[in-house]
Amino acid sequence: MQILRTPAERFADIPDYPFAEHWFEVDLGGGQTARQHYVDEGPRDAPPVLLFHGEPSWSFLYRKMIPILADAGFRVLAPDLIGFGKSDKPDDISFYTYARHVDWLKQWRTAIEPRPAALFCQDWGGLLGLRMVAHDPDLFACVVASNTFLPAGGTPSKAFLAWREFARSSPDFHIGALLDRATATARSEAEIAAYDAPYPDEPSKAGARAFPALVPVADGMPGVEDNKQAWPALAAYDQPFLTLFGEDDPITKGSEKFLIERIAGAHDQPHRTLPTCGHFCQEDQPELLAQGLIDMARKAGHLA
Repeated sequence: MQILRTPAERFADIPDYPFAEHWFEVDLGGGQTARQHYVDEGPRDAPPVLLFHGEPSWSFLYRKMIPILADAGFRVLAPDLIGFGKSDKPDDISFYTYARHVDWLKQWRTAIEPRPAALFCQDWGGLLGLRMVAHDPDLFACVVASNTFLPAGGTPSKAFLAWREFARSSPDFHIGALLDRATATARSEAEIAAYDAPYPDEPSKAGARAFPALVPVADGMPGVEDNKQAWPALAAYDQPFLTLFGEDDPITKGSEKFLIERIAGAHDQPHRTLPTCGHFCQEDQPELLAQGLIDMARKAGHLA
């Protein structure tokens, strides 16, 4: 297995992404390490907020929300998961597992910002982030979840199964085009190119191809038992927990009800289904998402 590093020049013309680069060395296990990239905006002593992206995006997805949150008084931290964005990319699909990704993200969080933080999570950002909330609820002041869930087996939807098969077998796995199709508003050519930038060749897409098959949506899959064990602690989480899902997302639409019904902190919150909002909600409704996070942080006493 090789650890690939996307050439810096691939990111030379990224639009609306003026953020300084920050790096953390992740222990991948087996004596191997990888360099993880993250955005770090706002004063270092400000209340932290964590922005976790999903599949197959990267922190570019948060470029519209980051300035709003920094101006509101947060220290804004947005990592690129290993295998995504500017972070290093193991080229072996089988090396990527749910458990490893949780461990890698925990390493980053413990080292970079161990204080209690607000969390915004979408897609795989929720599969990872909600597990972390269950493991260490005191480290999360509030949560906003969008177009995500914490699956523990069951029967997957036809839409998800189609996406999983496409990621596994399609010879034309163009990341930018995927992002464009999964938003309710059109992306510019430059934005589509920005989502393609981390992936100069097929080996660099190993993580992006791997993720859909790792979602534990069927009984017996790896991760099902871990998530079943996580759910009681997640359900007991009693800090403000808000869902803001997109009405135009065919993959996760309706999943919010399981979070709202089961999580203590979700009771009596102003949950919304956002109009003109697809799966990658950060592109379609960044202002509403950022404001929801600001409101929850203030309710929790995390932000003045």
